[in-house]
Amino acid sequence: MSKKVFFTKVLIIRFILLIPVFIGQICAAEPAGEIPNFSADDRVLIFAPHPDDETIGTAGVLQKALQAGAKVKVALFTNGDNNELAFIVYEKRLTFRKGEFLHMGEVRRKETIAAMEFLGLKQEDIVFMGYPDFGTMEILMKYWGETKSYRSMFPGQTSVPYPEALSPKVPYVGESILRDMKKVIAEFKPTKIFVSHPVDTNRDHRALYVFLRIALWDLEDTLQKPHVFPYIIHVAKWPLPRGYHPALTLEPPSEIRNGEIPWRVLVLSDDAINKKHDAIEFYKSQIECDPPYLFTFARKNELFGDYPEVRLKHQGNGDVEWYDIGITDEMGYSGVNKTKNEISYLGYALQDNNLLIKLELKNRILEDFEIIINLLGYNKEIDFAKMPKIQLSFGLSGLHIKEKKQPLFIKNIQFLRKRNELILKIPLFVLGSPKYLLSSVRTHFKALPLDDSAWRVLILE
Repeated sequence: MSKKVFFTKVLIIRFILLIPVFIGQICAAEPAGEIPNFSADDRVLIFAPHPDDETIGTAGVLQKALQAGAKVKVALFTNGDNNELAFIVYEKRLTFRKGEFLHMGEVRRKETIAAMEFLGLKQEDIVFMGYPDFGTMEILMKYWGETKSYRSMFPGQTSVPYPEALSPKVPYVGESILRDMKKVIAEFKPTKIFVSHPVDTNRDHRALYVFLRIALWDLEDTLQKPHVFPYIIHVAKWPLPRGYHPALTLEPPSEIRNGEIPWRVLVLSDDAINKKHDAIEFYKSQIECDPPYLFTFARKNELFGDYPEVRLKHQGNGDVEWYDIGITDEMGYSGVNKTKNEISYLGYALQDNNLLIKLELKNRILEDFEIIINLLGYNKEIDFAKMPKIQLSFGLSGLHIKEKKQPLFIKNIQFLRKRNELILKIPLFVLGSPKYLLSSVRTHFKALPLDDSAWRVLILE
C-alpha cells in the first residue's frame, strides 16, 4: 500500500470518527440569544405555579424590568400547601389536620410577599389565586361543567380557602381557574408573560402553561398578543451541581430535544445574582427541606424557551406524511429511571378529517404497562368548558377512552396495533372540531410513572 493511499484512509477514518462530534456541536443545546430588552412601555406578568418559582425562575427578569421602568405583576397559581415533606421539616412535627396545611400555604404566601417586596414590588402587585397544589392537572383534565369540585389531597378543600385570594371560595373547577387567569391578563394587559414550561416534570407547572394557552386564545380578539417566555424548573438531575454557584451559567437540560427549542437567556450582573440569592433566603420553609436546591438557580443567567407550534395540514388518501415530535429526547419523569417499553417515536398527521397518532415502542407491551394520550381541543366557537377533554389509554387489554371522568364507547375511533407500532385514527368531531389541539403522552408500569412528554400545541390547518 502506498503512503498516499494509507494517509487517505487514515483521514477518512478520522473524519468518520469525528462525525458524532460535529453533530453534537450542531445539535448542542446552546441558547439562541438574549430575550428582548425591557422598556418603560412594557407590562410584565409573571405566572408562578408555587411560591418560590417566581423567584428562582425570574428574579433577574423582575429586577431588569423594574430598572427599565416597566410595570410588573406576579400571579401565584397555588399557595404550595400540599408539600407534606416541607411541612414536616419546617414545623418539625407530623400532622394529619387539614388546617395545618392551610397554615403552610399562609406561611408560603408571606414568604413570597417578603421576597417580592425585597426585589422592589409592592404587595398590590402580587396576586394569589389559591388553587390546589398538586391538583391543577386533575382539574384541567376532569373537572369542568356539571361536576363536583376537586378535593385537594392533604388540605382536603373543594374551594379556594384563602381570604386574600383573587376569588375566595370559588370551587376547584376548570371554569374558576380559567376565569381568574383571564381576569388577571385582561386587567393588566401584559406585553410580556413569563410562565412555567410545558415539559417541566411537575404537574402544576405543566397545567399552568396549558391554562395560559387557553386563556390567551379566549382573549386574542380583545388583547394585543403578548410575548410568552416559559421558564423551566423541574427536570431530572438538572441543573447540576446543586448549590450556590454564581460563576456558572444555566444551560438547557440535555434530556430535552435540543434542536426544537430556541432557548433564550437573560444575563444577570453580579449585583443581580447577589440580590436573587438574598431573595431566595426568604423561603425558609422550602430551604430547610433541601438547603442547596433553590440556590442552584442563582447563576449568571436565567433561561427561557418554548416548543414551536406544530402545524398539521390536511392530507388526502395515500401515504401519510407524519410530523415527528421527537419524543425520545424529551421524555423523562422526575428522575425515575426508564426501564422497558420506552416510546421511540411519536408522530401526528391529519387525513380525511381525522387526527392520526403513531407510536413506536422499543419493546413489546407487557402486562401492567399503559400508554396514556391526553387531547384537549380548542374551538373559538365553543366554550372551552364544553369542549371534549379526551384521554386515550391502552395496554394489553386494548384501548380505553375517557371524556373527563366518564368512560366513552366510540366506534369511530380506529386502533391498529402491529408488533411494536400503534396507530390511532380519531375523527376531528370527537375532539370538538378544533382549530388548536393540546396533546401530551405519558407511560406507566404498575402505576409507576416512566415517561412524560411535553404538552405540544398542534394547529390544524
